[in-house]
Amino acid sequence: MNYAFRRRRLLVVPAVLLALSVFALPAEGHHSWGGYHWGRSGPFRVELGNNLSRFWQPYLGTSASDWSKSSVLDAVVATGRSTKTRCGPSVGRVEVCNNAYGQNQWLGIAQVWVSGSHITQGIVKMNDTYFNMARYNTPTWRNHVMCQEVGHTFGLDHQDESGLALGTCMDYAHDPSGSQHPNAHDYAQLEAIYGHADSATTVGVSSSASARATAQQLREWGRAIRTEGRSGRPTLFERHLGGNQAVFTFVIWAE
Repeated sequence: MNYAFRRRRLLVVPAVLLALSVFALPAEGHHSWGGYHWGRSGPFRVELGNNLSRFWQPYLGTSASDWSKSSVLDAVVATGRSTKTRCGPSVGRVEVCNNAYGQNQWLGIAQVWVSGSHITQGIVKMNDTYFNMARYNTPTWRNHVMCQEVGHTFGLDHQDESGLALGTCMDYAHDPSGSQHPNAHDYAQLEAIYGHADSATTVGVSSSASARATAQQLREWGRAIRTEGRSGRPTLFERHLGGNQAVFTFVIWAE
C-alpha cells in the first residue's frame, strides 16, 4: 500500500497539534506531509550544515545538487554548527551528521521541527553502525538514504512504502540502485508545497537564535503516526512540544 499525507488545515488548540491524516494517492504523487513547509515569500536558499566525515561529504553534495534542481529552492552545503555525536539542530537550517549511533535498527533519520505549519529547523543522521556492514556499505545505499532524509526536511513524504522502485529516492525500494535521485513527481510536489507566499520567514534565521532542542527531544521520538505496510514498523513519529510546536521523526529501518 502506498501512503502520503493529504494537505489539510492545521487547527491548533492549547498544547495540542492535531494528528496528520494518511491517504493512498500513488498515481498523482501527492507526498507532502501535512503541508508543512519553510516559511518564505518566494524561492529560497536552505543551508545543509556539514557535520560529516569526509567519506560522507560527496553524498551530501549530490543530494544538495539534486534538490537544487527544483525551481523553488536551492540547497547549499554549509559549515556545520553541531557535532556528529549530538547532531543538534540550528534554527533556520538543516544539520547533517554521521556517526556510529548503535544497533538501534535504523539506517537514517530526519527530524523536523515545526511551529504551526512552518518548518523551523531540521537534522539528518546517518548511522555508521549499519553503513559499515557489507550489506549497506555501498554507494547506492548511502546515496539513497541521504537523498531521502534531506528530502523530508523540505516537506516531502515517501512516494511509496511497498518496496516498489519508482525511480525516486523518496520510495522504499528493496533494491535502491534505481532510486538514487528525486524524480519529476518530487519536483512537482515541491512546486505545489511552495506555490504561495508566506508572511513569516523561518529559513535562514540568525544563528544567534536558540534551537531549543533538548537531549530528550532528540532521543525520544514520541508516538508513531504511520506504519510501513510490508514490515509493520513505524516510519513516522510525532512528539508534541507544547502549543503549536512539534517535532517529526522519519525513519529508514535496516532490514
